[in-house]
Amino acid sequence: MASILKSLRLFSDDTRLRLLLLLRQEELSVAELQEILGMGQSRISSHLAQLRTAQLVADRRAGKNIYYTLNPNALALELEAVLEAAALEMPEAKSDNRGLDALRRKRADLSREYFNRMAGRFGRTYCPGRTWEGVARMLFTLVPPLLIADLGAGEGHLSQLLAKRARQVIAVDNSEKMVEYGASLARANGIANLEYRLGDIENPPIESGSVDLVLLSQALHHAGNPSRALQAAHRILRPGGQVAVLDLLAHQFEQARELYADTWLGFTEAELGAMLQDAGFSDVDSAVVSKDEQNPVFQTLLATGRK
Repeated sequence: MASILKSLRLFSDDTRLRLLLLLRQEELSVAELQEILGMGQSRISSHLAQLRTAQLVADRRAGKNIYYTLNPNALALELEAVLEAAALEMPEAKSDNRGLDALRRKRADLSREYFNRMAGRFGRTYCPGRTWEGVARMLFTLVPPLLIADLGAGEGHLSQLLAKRARQVIAVDNSEKMVEYGASLARANGIANLEYRLGDIENPPIESGSVDLVLLSQALHHAGNPSRALQAAHRILRPGGQVAVLDLLAHQFEQARELYADTWLGFTEAELGAMLQDAGFSDVDSAVVSKDEQNPVFQTLLATGRK
């Protein structure tokens, strides 16, 4: 049995405590813990090493992966009570549990993993006429006549494609030049059902309960407060309306802040799913849908929800 005093010292660190709370519920690899906690590999491995030395966690190797779990023989009843109290008191515990739920769904969803692999192969082998652009344009023709809000639209190329089938598209951006350019481009192309509005994605100038679909395509990581932006998306949607968020998976490429004016370095599936749920959305789902081949190897995350 682990030393009570040594264990209590280990419990004094929030990260180690969060790891123990998760490993008490599920056997997890370092990569899976990274996904849930949104932390770096070295940080998690360092804390796990301390917990393993104290015999609070056990590990096993399966192929290239090492899985960790709580050592059931290591905790005295007093320490178990500490974990129970921590689960109620730590504000991160709730979001960690939601991340764990998302990971469990991901493990069970074999078809999603299959399509993730297929997405990575698409376009690598030349096939005449088979391009992402062609597939995207085909799918755009299937869009029903909805009222769509494209938040953080930029110049609005996506909005213009959607407007060919949608009943109306409202493109919102906080850059006057972007709005001016996009509006002039729409006029030049005779797109009458596309309206550009100057505004912030955290408080878009759109009437509450008025749109069928809200899109945030590579816009959320520019928001000062992403949760507020998703709450705004929920506000402007009609009951039954949907939100679709296309953004970067959490990464460590700090230069993105300067190069691309990124406020956030992407989001984990758990973080984005939790924000959507907190904003009031149901049927929340998320998946990694693409991966760059060149450094810094950005990955793209798609998350959806329904009001």
